[in-house]
Amino acid sequence: MRPADVQRLTVAECVDRYTDMVRAKTATGALAPGSAEVYARDVHTFADLAGPDHVLDDLDGADVDEVLLRFARKPDGRRAPERGGVPAGGAAPLQSAASQARFRRSVSAFFQHAALSGWVQLNPMLTVTVRPKQRGGLRAERRALTSEQAAGLVGAARELGTGQREQRRGRSDQRTELRDALIVLVLAAVGPRVSELTGANSEDFFVNAGTRYWRIFGKGGRTRDVPLPRPVAQVLDAYLEEGRPLLDRGLEPKALLLSWRGRRLARGDVQAVIDRVLARVEPDRRRSVTPHGLRHTTATHLLAAATDMDAVRRVLGHADLSTLGRYRDELPGELEAAMRIHPLLGRDDA
Repeated sequence: MRPADVQRLTVAECVDRYTDMVRAKTATGALAPGSAEVYARDVHTFADLAGPDHVLDDLDGADVDEVLLRFARKPDGRRAPERGGVPAGGAAPLQSAASQARFRRSVSAFFQHAALSGWVQLNPMLTVTVRPKQRGGLRAERRALTSEQAAGLVGAARELGTGQREQRRGRSDQRTELRDALIVLVLAAVGPRVSELTGANSEDFFVNAGTRYWRIFGKGGRTRDVPLPRPVAQVLDAYLEEGRPLLDRGLEPKALLLSWRGRRLARGDVQAVIDRVLARVEPDRRRSVTPHGLRHTTATHLLAAATDMDAVRRVLGHADLSTLGRYRDELPGELEAAMRIHPLLGRDDA
């Protein structure tokens, strides 16, 4: 039986009260104005999808499941259609995985407040069964590239950095092939944060006992010295000797990565570089990826190759091992390969 203090308010009435409360928090500094508007927008979207005239307390977990699924399939008018990813008919893209995760958090916060305010007897989020995989996020697609996709991207970068120099065209001060190759190779092989890469200076690279190292200045003021694989070190040396001098205007004398105007490369420029190199990959091995996706690729393939977990942690710059779980994607055929080479039973070549 419903308790006497539960208020039979419509979804629209509850959303309006919740929105007023959230916006009032900005006056006291308890909530940033931008965050308040995001919460307000999400709960109003929830009201539209759930039915503004329904009584909030009548909604159960199945109803919220349906709203989450409908939101996941809802076109996102704020995002321009992406190249290669435009839905049929040229419609706007669907909600991104990040937007779906944010929307779910907003709805959860709304129902927590509703339960405390006496608008619902039970919080329906406790019985929601839809999980991120079922509704297309939090990962709309795997972040790490497969072995074939990673090999295609790395191969294109190595070709760009070493095998095609004689074919370069255009003004010498706008040739960025070596720089672009270095960016992709470093991201794929070392997996730095994009801020660590764009913030790197030429003096951060040094040689010790014949091995090239990169001293990375990471989060929390922590530094780590990461050895560079020989193919990456070769492209780095070529860039420092041939590529960077062409771009140097003296505007950013210490910066490793320079734009053709001579300024330190910005975070947003890195994605454009990756896309240019991707365009050189065969279509059947090509898949769009972000700098953070290449960080996931590094972690996934190092761990799949049975690289020591603590070594991977140190390469990526994490404070503890537990964080690695977020940077690890499952590779196709990985479990089958592991069981064929079982440490207790020997190799199964049948």
